[in-house]
Amino acid sequence: MDSFVPFLISIITGAIGCAVLAYAFVKAGRSALLGGVIGALAGAAAPLIFMLPLNYCTFETERTGLDVAFGILLIAIALVAVILPLRWISLRILGHQTVIARQVTPGAFKGRWTPWLLLAPTLVILILFLYYPSLDTFRLSTLLARLGARRSVFVCVDNFTRLAQDASYLNVIGITFFISIAIVVIGLVLSLAIANLAYLPIKGAAIYRTLLIWPYAISPAVAGIIFLLLFNPTGGLINYALDNLFGVKIGWLNDPTAAPWAVIIASIWKSMGYNILFYIAGLQNVPKDLIEAAAIDGANAWQRFRRIVIPLLSPITFFLIITNMTYAFFDTFATIDYLTGGGPVNATTTMMYNIYEVGIVNNDLGKGAAQSILLFVMVIGLTVLQFRTTGERVTYGA
Repeated sequence: MDSFVPFLISIITGAIGCAVLAYAFVKAGRSALLGGVIGALAGAAAPLIFMLPLNYCTFETERTGLDVAFGILLIAIALVAVILPLRWISLRILGHQTVIARQVTPGAFKGRWTPWLLLAPTLVILILFLYYPSLDTFRLSTLLARLGARRSVFVCVDNFTRLAQDASYLNVIGITFFISIAIVVIGLVLSLAIANLAYLPIKGAAIYRTLLIWPYAISPAVAGIIFLLLFNPTGGLINYALDNLFGVKIGWLNDPTAAPWAVIIASIWKSMGYNILFYIAGLQNVPKDLIEAAAIDGANAWQRFRRIVIPLLSPITFFLIITNMTYAFFDTFATIDYLTGGGPVNATTTMMYNIYEVGIVNNDLGKGAAQSILLFVMVIGLTVLQFRTTGERVTYGA
């Protein structure tokens, strides 16, 4: 690799940081020169977050265009991660503020170190069991490492770039999105419908509301076992009922077309109690006077539900979309493992289950770590996109 490459990268990112922070400082009423200097230093140092551990290997002469593009992407991510917080600080803290006499907030800590002392046990646990394993996952993703092997080989970003050229992994991503979207959409629609019925004022409502919620207390593994008995192609209860009623039997667990729907149904049943609980709580906060006013104006039940109830439930729906999406991507692993084992012919192999097969079953820790990072980034990106789009249309308050 040409030694001029790191210098050129620092110059470019430094110029970008200089321009962004200079503009932010001017907008905050501060010196553009000060903002430019801070931005230039931060921008020049930002690529080191990824490039220093990788030793700029993505820009070596023998690397492919895909490796170079991936290196540029890492630099862009590092630049955003450094510049945006500095820009936020410049606009929030360095902006013009009205000088107000300092007031003592009730319950505030008197000493500077007291809050950190109280937070120390939590921070130690997070560092040992969350942050350090996360950093070690990044390290493993750059290695050719086998489970149980004494040595590992540095392979730069090959574990990532090879995934983009792997047709089978692209198919796994498609299966993951199909199953996840079906779980979120169908699950929330059914949960809202059942919650609306469960909210009706009838005798014994508290009992059957509790019965609707209890499946959430069951672990995904137990849900997989329960539906394994129900969806068994030969002796399952569902096929027994279908055969007696309609003379039809479905290969739920050995048909590549039906197997994903078995996972979807089991996962929806598992999470439905959680969704119903929140929707019932939300329905209790819908103002009845709005419903009555709409009824007086001539709106039928469906119009009242669509025009009044659903918009007022948008904060709860937005929250449930995020939590159900996280559940669909991560927590369906045990259900899939016990129900289909990723089959048939990988029809139910999601990204999470594929990480297990690659990293544990096939002993390829480096490739499994790369896939786990990709899954994490994908879920974070979808969450941010959800906040940027749907979150802006959420209505809070009556």
